[in-house]
Amino acid sequence: MEDFLIGRNAVYEALRSGRAIHKIFMGEFTTVSGAKEIIDLAKEKGIVIQQVDRKKLESFAPAKNHQGIVAQVAAQDYIELDDLIERALTDPEQPGFILLLDEVEDPHNLGAILRTAECTGVHGVIIPKRRAAGLTSTVSKTSAGAVSYVPVARVSNLSQAIEALKKAGFWIVGTDGQTKQTVYQIDGKLPLVIVVGNEGHGISRLVKSHCDWLVKLPMRGQLNSLNAAVAASVVMYEVVRQREVGTRG
Repeated sequence: MEDFLIGRNAVYEALRSGRAIHKIFMGEFTTVSGAKEIIDLAKEKGIVIQQVDRKKLESFAPAKNHQGIVAQVAAQDYIELDDLIERALTDPEQPGFILLLDEVEDPHNLGAILRTAECTGVHGVIIPKRRAAGLTSTVSKTSAGAVSYVPVARVSNLSQAIEALKKAGFWIVGTDGQTKQTVYQIDGKLPLVIVVGNEGHGISRLVKSHCDWLVKLPMRGQLNSLNAAVAASVVMYEVVRQREVGTRG
């Protein structure tokens, strides 16, 4: 089944080989002793293990040959955060430009964001390992192939990642509908990390506390928010606009 590895041997060998795995689903009926090697390797690599009922497992593996273990694999390999930072800072064409997504859960939103990121020259995207969409085939399809061109780093702790980015010289810009400053007031010519929050509750309080600036998009209608992917696109293109103006000037 697309995006899934079925059965203990397949999952174990994928873990051993270092293949990018988004999440492991383990049946509630699966004994820990029978899956100890998989559990130990997954913990060592920081991969989430989620316990699910038999019906959920069989939705991934209709042939019922799952042996109590199914792994959701990435459609594209992830990049290390340090490599992403180096890629962004060594670009001779423009200052570093990175997106950090705080628990964006909808794979269609992630795919749309990656598509715009590729079109706007973003050097890469950072996502958390937990409570967020990963690089599945749905994301790949929605991105129109952008997953092949935009590196994505998965990290265990977003706050620690932000601090590493700050030390490397990036300025962190969080999107927050409750703040007063608009996106048009940022300096897009600086090395930037744009932080986009969850579809429902936005940026978490902890991540927000690590941002250098908080900005919003002006709203003129009756609604007070945009879809996460649309909002991210507007901010990305504002950075592009400022950098284009700076180049021409």
